[in-house]
Amino acid sequence: MSRKKMKLAYITNDSKRKTTYKKSTKGLVKKVHELTTLCGIETCAIIHSPDFDSQPEVWLSHAGARRLLSEFKKLPRSK
Repeated sequence: MSRKKMKLAYITNDSKRKTTYKKSTKGLVKKVHELTTLCGIETCAIIHSPDFDSQPEVWLSHAGARRLLSEFKKLPRSK
């Protein structure tokens, strides 16, 4: 059985929006982890919402994200 297609629009109900944020964040981090494992690549995810968390959600780690972003910034710009 497939799920019903979700309408993409701002969720006005605060509790539903927070629940959706938490579930979506968890799902996104899971996908990033799967991509790292299945493809053998380095990835990081930084998710920040001042409405829900005072600190950003960082996967794999703050140090790992900093290192990977530093390497990314050193790459030549492509057109």
